[in-house]
Amino acid sequence: MERILVIGACGQLGSELTNELGKLFGNSNVIASDISQPVAAISNFTFEQLDVMNADQLSGIVETHDITQVYHLAAILSAKGEENPKWAWNLNMTGLLNVLELAKEKNLRIYWPSSIAVFGPTTPRVNTPQDTVMDPNTVYGISKLAGERWCEYYHEKYGVDVRSLRYPGLIGYKSLPGGGTTDYAVDIYHKALRNEPFECFLSEDTYLPMMYMSDAIKATLDLMQAPADQIKVRSSYNVSAISFSPKEIVESIRKGIPEFSATYQPDFRQAIADSWPDSIDDSVARNDWNWSPSFDLDKMTNDILKNLPALLNEFEQA
Repeated sequence: MERILVIGACGQLGSELTNELGKLFGNSNVIASDISQPVAAISNFTFEQLDVMNADQLSGIVETHDITQVYHLAAILSAKGEENPKWAWNLNMTGLLNVLELAKEKNLRIYWPSSIAVFGPTTPRVNTPQDTVMDPNTVYGISKLAGERWCEYYHEKYGVDVRSLRYPGLIGYKSLPGGGTTDYAVDIYHKALRNEPFECFLSEDTYLPMMYMSDAIKATLDLMQAPADQIKVRSSYNVSAISFSPKEIVESIRKGIPEFSATYQPDFRQAIADSWPDSIDDSVARNDWNWSPSFDLDKMTNDILKNLPALLNEFEQA
């Protein structure tokens, strides 16, 4: 029986992924961990408070719970990383190296997320290929690119079964935005349902690759459950679902809430977004392990507008 440790389980991705892993392996076989106190969404799981930069603490938790797989999600995201670059680099790199070193010692299967932030200003912007120019100009992107190289290194040198996806912007309704450049596409639904105008920190025609959280969870679990011989990329796979601009998401919301209004006041995050692709070519993932998304923009909008209202009071009281 697999025994799973989720590091960063209190985050937007972590809380939803923890619950899906519980459905697959049983809640008793999934250990949630985070440097923060546990959130209500993961209250049905054993929880360990963990600073992933503490290698001894990490090793102790893995030994105590007989862990066989680690989903290492803890990271400082793009916008917050630019506010404190050295801190972001240290956490993002030290945590990953601690996990990889432990995987080498204990033969663990590892999942670590990369990001479209690994691309940069001279990367082809349309249908960005799997292998291309990578010149990130944010500390988040730099750390993710370095992390990809470390993942491939530990696989090639030590046989570590490490797997990774380059996530686009992730959009979900079950938790609050987490400080990323693409998080406008989470906050905008909250404003719409509260009948509040939305001020976007990106220009209306800024296209970015995006993915609904359900598809992100599906891609992650499909990758981790694929046979090892199907995993040909050990740095990180491109994955894609939809690409849209702030103007297009506003138009999608107005199909259900016609009175919704938005204005655009680009800030420092515009420069970050401008360094990222408009769309992603994920044909390698589709060929290697049959990746395919389920949600387009309107299907995602309809699902969020249907399900988010029940959670708004909880967010306000938190």
